[in-house]
Amino acid sequence: MSRDDKSSGGSKFSGRQGGGERKKSTARGNAPIKGKAAEKPAAKPASKADGIRLNKYIANSGACSRRDADIFIAAGNVTVNGTPVTEMGYRVKPGDEVKFDGHKVIPEKPEYILLNKPRGFFVTGSPDKGSKTVMDLISKATKSKVVPVGKLDRQASGLLLFTNDGTLEKQLGKPKNGIRQIYHVELTKPVSQEDLDKLASGVTLEDGKIKVQEVSYIENRPKNEVGLETASVKPHVVQRMFKSLGYEVEKLDRVTFGGLTKKDLPRGNWRVLTKQEIINIKML
Repeated sequence: MSRDDKSSGGSKFSGRQGGGERKKSTARGNAPIKGKAAEKPAAKPASKADGIRLNKYIANSGACSRRDADIFIAAGNVTVNGTPVTEMGYRVKPGDEVKFDGHKVIPEKPEYILLNKPRGFFVTGSPDKGSKTVMDLISKATKSKVVPVGKLDRQASGLLLFTNDGTLEKQLGKPKNGIRQIYHVELTKPVSQEDLDKLASGVTLEDGKIKVQEVSYIENRPKNEVGLETASVKPHVVQRMFKSLGYEVEKLDRVTFGGLTKKDLPRGNWRVLTKQEIINIKML
């Protein structure tokens, strides 16, 4: 009921209107005499959907993967509120205290960060002292322990996704159908149309045949610049494909990753994924 509804007719809605008979008031200090205590409604049984699955709770804390968590749970290494839990599918409720090998675990909030990586930054670190890594670029993005999904060479640039969502990391690391990726490739010499056709037909490397969804010259650019789309997540796949045809990659820029693009994301900058982007990438 709106305020206008309550004030219509110039009087407040007090519960005393209607008929000529005065109704009993239940305001504080004027309550009716208590009779037999009213029975409390029975508490609703907890739904199986309440809370979060114990293995996911542990995985979200960064202690281990879901699969490993199942092993530890079955072995009795996990307690909830001081009691060992070995039940698969057990759900943790808000306020529960979970301990993993005697240590309290708290799941981190899932983080999803997209970086437009510049050249010259290592993704997995380097033995060289003072070398720059992508973690330096996103140091202010989150305090959670996030890791890069997939890899880009030191001299490669472009989109790189970071997350602490172990399930998504594993899903994108070895997807059944691959992940749509578009690269801007600059080579040390012009590429012939014949070799573009070979790429379009797929290239067989030492670890299998690599499918290419599309490859073409980049409009209004020299013939040594090519746009290539593939769903393969195998390491150094673009460089290896061109090398098998006698070309050397000079510059490599990943401009699309699983539907994510570099739009409004300058080189060296990062941003947090939107809710819709997170939903989309989890559906890949």
